[in-house]
Amino acid sequence: MILNDFRILDTETGAYRDGSVRIQAERIVEISDRPLSGNAIRTIDGRGRVLMPGLIDAHVHVAITTINFASLEAKPTTLRALEAAGILERMLARGFTTVRDAGGADRGLAEAVAEGLIPGPRIYYSGRVLSQTGGHGDFRSRGDLAPMCACTIHSSAFSHVVDGVDAVRRAAREELRRGATQLKIMASGGVASPTDPIWNLQYSREEMTAIVEEAESWRTYAMAHAYTPEAIRRAVEAGVRTIEHGNLIDRATAELMASRSAYLVPTLITYFALDELGSAFGLPAESSRKLKEVLTAGLESIEIARSAGVPMGFGTDLLGELHDQQSREFTIRRRALGAADIIRSATVVNAEILRATGEIGVIRERARADLLVIDGDPLEDIAVLENPDRMQAVIQGGRVAVDRGM
Repeated sequence: MILNDFRILDTETGAYRDGSVRIQAERIVEISDRPLSGNAIRTIDGRGRVLMPGLIDAHVHVAITTINFASLEAKPTTLRALEAAGILERMLARGFTTVRDAGGADRGLAEAVAEGLIPGPRIYYSGRVLSQTGGHGDFRSRGDLAPMCACTIHSSAFSHVVDGVDAVRRAAREELRRGATQLKIMASGGVASPTDPIWNLQYSREEMTAIVEEAESWRTYAMAHAYTPEAIRRAVEAGVRTIEHGNLIDRATAELMASRSAYLVPTLITYFALDELGSAFGLPAESSRKLKEVLTAGLESIEIARSAGVPMGFGTDLLGELHDQQSREFTIRRRALGAADIIRSATVVNAEILRATGEIGVIRERARADLLVIDGDPLEDIAVLENPDRMQAVIQGGRVAVDRGM
């Protein structure tokens, strides 16, 4: 494929260059300042439109297909898989060519996308998350009188509820055996879980260190759900590489993250969407109350992280019926950050997080041919990334996956 006469966005510098791109198989093989010619299955005339890398979302839950967690576990696995396939297809149509799943997706979904059985972004999956008893991955109600038995691991499709150093090592090894590309730790309370307050510290330093060691043994890393300074600090000191959410971070904790080269992955849209629509789709009253504790702090958290020099990725964390609001993350962040920095977080920084620097998130020779044709200038008006009509084509791995009359 040849793409001529485009304004090519350099996501590393936030600047444009005029040029053309040649794709062979799944890779970019040539970038030129002049029009290209030769044998090609398809030649596209950009007529000065913007060409930018495919987007990366570093915090999704494609297998959580409803906000109502009580009904989620009752759904047949096959039904959930088909619902997830629809979520993935719509993510690709919004320009997200790669995602990191933060809990629930598995090898089956990742391979279905990789083999072309379903359209969707390529998936880096965490498998089942690791949560302590009563933690953010434990969705039993307070009235659930589960027997206290010798078993130290209670597993569902979403999580391992697991306590103790030896047990968390075993659970971590199980997910790594199953192909998880990184491990997910629940390090503080959360909104959706029924019994843990936001301020609740989860997992001891020893347990988290053990999980990090197991991840590093497989040459990968751990990510941690954490809101408060105390939870973030404990996770970072244990060696966790990416902090998810981080809404209540303070300056001292942000400086610690920067000194340890830890990444922050804010997920602002999920709080706005839950606040607006959560109750209509079955979000429990207790979760709605906890949501208020973190909703307004999100924008301030990214300002604190930016000023401390913490590298920030791009995540959304949307659940079930709210997945289609994914692209609103761009315009919400624009209240606190410049457009170039936001785009960089959804491309270059997320590629660093996924340890795929130079492979995705950039337009350069030998990179994967994940490209978006944009009618408009996202540096001037980032809202064009929220409007599907302005995204005229999505190219993934050298193949036109979405064509809106290009």
